[in-house]
Amino acid sequence: MTTTTLAVLVPLLPLLGAAAGLLLGRTAPGFIRPLAVLPTLAALALAAVVAVRQGGDAALDSATELTPTGSVPVELALHIDGFAALVAVLVGFVATCVQIYSTGYLRDDPRYPSYAALVSLFTSAMLLVVYSGDLIVLLVGWEVMGICSYFLVGHYWETPEARAASIKAFLVTKLGDVPFLIGLFALATDAGSFRVTKVLGTVASGGLHHPTLIALLLLAGVAGKSAQFPLHTWLPDAMAGPTPVSALIHAATMVAAGVYFVARLLPVFEASSAAMVVLAVMAAVTMAGSGLVALAQDDIKRVLAYSTIGQLGYMTGALAVGDRGAAVFHLLSHGAFKALLFLAAGVIIHASGTNSLAAMSRMSNLRARVPDAFWTMTVALLALAAIPPFSGFFSKESVLGAAEHVATEHGGHIPGAAGWIVLVAGLLTALLTAAYAMRLWLLAFHGRGAEAPDHGRQPVAMNAVLWVLAVPSLALGGLAYRVLPDWFDGRDLTPTLATSVLGTGVALVGGIVTYGAWRQTTALAARAPLGAVAAHPEGDAGLVEAEAIASHAPAYGDVASAPDPADPGRLLLGPLHRHAATGFHLDAVYAALFVRPVTAAASLVRFLDREVVDTYVRGAGTLPRLLGAAVRRAQTGNVQTYVSALLAGTVVLTVAVLLVATGA
Repeated sequence: MTTTTLAVLVPLLPLLGAAAGLLLGRTAPGFIRPLAVLPTLAALALAAVVAVRQGGDAALDSATELTPTGSVPVELALHIDGFAALVAVLVGFVATCVQIYSTGYLRDDPRYPSYAALVSLFTSAMLLVVYSGDLIVLLVGWEVMGICSYFLVGHYWETPEARAASIKAFLVTKLGDVPFLIGLFALATDAGSFRVTKVLGTVASGGLHHPTLIALLLLAGVAGKSAQFPLHTWLPDAMAGPTPVSALIHAATMVAAGVYFVARLLPVFEASSAAMVVLAVMAAVTMAGSGLVALAQDDIKRVLAYSTIGQLGYMTGALAVGDRGAAVFHLLSHGAFKALLFLAAGVIIHASGTNSLAAMSRMSNLRARVPDAFWTMTVALLALAAIPPFSGFFSKESVLGAAEHVATEHGGHIPGAAGWIVLVAGLLTALLTAAYAMRLWLLAFHGRGAEAPDHGRQPVAMNAVLWVLAVPSLALGGLAYRVLPDWFDGRDLTPTLATSVLGTGVALVGGIVTYGAWRQTTALAARAPLGAVAAHPEGDAGLVEAEAIASHAPAYGDVASAPDPADPGRLLLGPLHRHAATGFHLDAVYAALFVRPVTAAASLVRFLDREVVDTYVRGAGTLPRLLGAAVRRAQTGNVQTYVSALLAGTVVLTVAVLLVATGA
């Protein structure tokens, strides 16, 4: 079987599995789990074969025109280079782990058949994005992921949080997709084709007429899809969905799509120095801001969500300095340890008996109760904090090394300012990442909150997946940075001495300072009376957080009787904590700038429609109705009345004629 045929089957198999799962969900429930796992597992195996055959050599290209368009053609095309081959393996690997994990996590969920089918469709859409050689076909997968995220985030639609989160995720990403679509059409107009190879050829020959405008339009869609500032606010709220969905979205699909898209079309962005600086600023604000916000979150999944936003900032930062090898290297490394973090959090949530959320301030004695989650999450957090020799160290250092090279040696057409912006923000984020990773580990496994009910040992499928994901989280980086340059344009990914020392140093400082703050707050909390959690020196923001904790009271005990959590985040952030806990009020800002004006405009339109348009319509019908009523009264049915009226009319007409004749 040819490599092209195998590549076509990779996204097709999960699609067929999704269709079969939806059709047989009610009639043959015994087939649902095999239909969820086996097609995705087969797609992973085929993606691995395609990667081995591609081997980092020249890209595999194949195309056939779908239908004549009369202008720019749309083709069903494949473009598989080293980046695409390895990212497809990541997608298949994480999706398979998620499907296996979900068989235990959602084993009693009555909507599991539709959930599993949507996960398969989600996987198929991402694989289509990865392999597609035509931008319109890529857009199809891009949009299918958007609708799948809407349904999956809203899986627990009985809860208002899930309904609101699914709508928000859909609308915010669509807000970015509108300029993204315009940018794609503008790009195809300049290139005369939607084919990736022809677009890149046009850029290389200098045929792109509006590079800055096109790049900025495309970046809007990337910011929405990959949850970058300022369109990142949907991702933390999306944690209301099932935890395996969070792992899939954050590790291998949806948010990875934007980074992958920029990596694939990086020459388009490099054609504009202004766009590269904008990309660098966007990455820097995203990295640093998400790190501060993560340090103030209480829900374990929201911490991980903001962590994903920050790590995606590292990837976009690498792209801003022109090193797509470093960006995709971190994408691969992050996919492994972030999937592990979310699925380990799912074990904690499952052990606590809740559906989707878990407040760390309510956790106690979890190290002994979920040992598999404890050890594997420890590995993943060390990888997240970029502590050597874990995988995150090598991939993050490749990003910092690329930024240092551009900042100090001015990497050709990339502005030196972009390098400095990414380097400084990356080092600050390394400090914050280690701080919130240490805080999460301490609060989740060494906290003194009210102990949740013990729901017994977790299913084997869930724990087994954790250990499978722990292997690449520990070993991927040390092996990959030697092998991947052959797949990634030959760019060196070896960590540099300066950034390695600086990055690891600030990470260790962040972890040690957080541990010291935790020891101090633990000592203070030990002397505090029970119920101290109700007192919040930070005013309204503290009360908001208390209400959020209270919403999880059935799983974690009564808030009023729980001990005050020893949260080092409050001590480290100080007055900034109340603002960071709400995401620096961006949702409130967007509500004031966009939601309220739109709502007011809708109210005005409704008023005009009801009071002006409807009044006109009602008035237009009133006159004919009155005339009809008058005519109806004349129709009495009495023949004598009709004859009398006829004679009277005749007399009147005769008199009128005589008068006219006499006057003449």
